[in-house]
Amino acid sequence: QVQLVESGGGLVQPGGSLKLSCAASGHTGSRYMGWFRQAPGKEREFVAAIRWNGGHTYYTESVEGRFTISRSNPKTTLYLQMNNLNPEETAGYFCAAGLRTILSMASNPKEYEFWGQGTQVTVSS
Repeated sequence: QVQLVESGGGLVQPGGSLKLSCAASGHTGSRYMGWFRQAPGKEREFVAAIRWNGGHTYYTESVEGRFTISRSNPKTTLYLQMNNLNPEETAGYFCAAGLRTILSMASNPKEYEFWGQGTQVTVSS
């Protein structure tokens, strides 16, 4: 059983930074892990993914160059460093683990079997 617990969310001013963490256990078979976000009334949106063994990363275009997904060594924690945040990025942020995810489908939330409870990020002045 895979368990994922996010932390690190909070209130940040526009242009500010936050680093999210996702403590992962029981995930030794995960192929990809990812971050998604969901604002009220909107669909869950892909943010970034990382191949758990190998470290290849993949980002949605809107965060490329501002966000960095990474993992700890040993591979027990997933991170998302977010810089230059804007108010439109206010959302609940969720980490997810996929056992059979492939790169071409890594942005599809349906490809991930396990999810954390989410952490709220609010970007406001």
